[in-house]
Amino acid sequence: MLDTLFVVTTTFADLAWGPWLLILLLGGGLGFLIYTRFTPYRYLNHSVDLIRGRFDDTGDPGHISHARALSAALAGTIGMGNIAGVALAISIGGPGAIFWMWVTAIVGMATKFFTASLAVMYRGLDSDGELQGGPMYVIREAMPKRWHFLAYFFAGVGMIGCLPALQSNQLVQIFRDLVFIDMGFIAPADDPIAFNLSAGIVLAVVTTSVIFGGLKRIASVAGTLVPGMSLLYVGAAVLALLIHIESVPGAFALILTDAFTGEAAASGSLLTVILYGVRRSAYSNEAGMGTESLAHGAARTREPIREGLVAMLGPVIDTLLICSATALMILVSGVWLTTEAEGVTLTAAAFSELLGAPGTVVIFTCVLCFASTTIFTYSFYGTQCASFIFGTGSARNYRYLYVTFILIASVIPVEAAIALIDGCFALMAIPTMVSAIWLAPRVKEAADIYLTNLRPAHQSES
Repeated sequence: MLDTLFVVTTTFADLAWGPWLLILLLGGGLGFLIYTRFTPYRYLNHSVDLIRGRFDDTGDPGHISHARALSAALAGTIGMGNIAGVALAISIGGPGAIFWMWVTAIVGMATKFFTASLAVMYRGLDSDGELQGGPMYVIREAMPKRWHFLAYFFAGVGMIGCLPALQSNQLVQIFRDLVFIDMGFIAPADDPIAFNLSAGIVLAVVTTSVIFGGLKRIASVAGTLVPGMSLLYVGAAVLALLIHIESVPGAFALILTDAFTGEAAASGSLLTVILYGVRRSAYSNEAGMGTESLAHGAARTREPIREGLVAMLGPVIDTLLICSATALMILVSGVWLTTEAEGVTLTAAAFSELLGAPGTVVIFTCVLCFASTTIFTYSFYGTQCASFIFGTGSARNYRYLYVTFILIASVIPVEAAIALIDGCFALMAIPTMVSAIWLAPRVKEAADIYLTNLRPAHQSES
């Protein structure tokens, strides 16, 4: 049965992630970048000011602050995509896949600027009369009626795509491999399903205690844990790379060389390198997927462009910093060539190789935090999608389904888990990017006004 599941999910993901999606995501992001003439990129210092609360107004519509919105969005993006996903990218796509993750992140900054701005610009009321944001509301509120089916398409696929498949699977895996096997509590040959299911039950109980508290509780937990864990993870990686600084230039050279040859990819194909790099980057920073808009759409602000500028920081932190740290750790340590480990276990092997026992502690602590906060945040995303289709009364039922899926995800193969999410994310990108492209002139007009008014203060501070 598990073999059948693997075949079905991987076939689904491969069909969804055709070359056409490269054109939609990379071409769309590049188009946004050129359309704005790089202007928003010059205001990233203003983004930092927004996160620091310099422009917060408790009287503005919305549910959470700019900082909480970014923390919630980062809690969804900084997770297994940065740790297990990067390891899988190197294992399957080769080191060159990392270069295409960088490219996708850079153009993804422009994509996030547009999608997050739209999420605030075109918020809509749910069945309880509460103001909400996200691609489905953008489509319903701003696009012609003939396109409204895309709103329901996004929400329907999002209910599945936001299930905690990879996070639950890899969190259970690291508990099994780094704690119970390494410390001798169980043997590697012991039945993994029994252990994984037991660990999944514990994780489901913990998740239940958080997600039924709604967005404010999720954002509070994420805002507390994500910044500190991100600094710990990147700090440990920087320390390890400084200790082995002589190997770092070679790792960068390998990434850049393989990005255009594909020799290290599992299939030896350059297209595999590019496709897998884009897939892993899309899952990592979610630019163009639409999920990030669900969090940014809840920001407390009357200025859509402000949230667009805040959202641009996501790919910088998520992909250009944290994913790069993971990739360099794996390449410098050489474990990708010397071990059969995959996913989170491969990253853990790299930390252990370069930092010893402290590295194992760091990776375990960060995985526990990142995977948990991602699970919490994705429950909000999926609940928003369910509420859009079935009304807010369905939220509790979806959360029960969500918690139950944690048990399923804990026992399925990691390849099946990530393929299921990959396929759904690819389909979610269609309505998100179509609506963003359609409405881009409205964002451009609002951005020109906002940034023109901001420019005198910006220049005086410079």
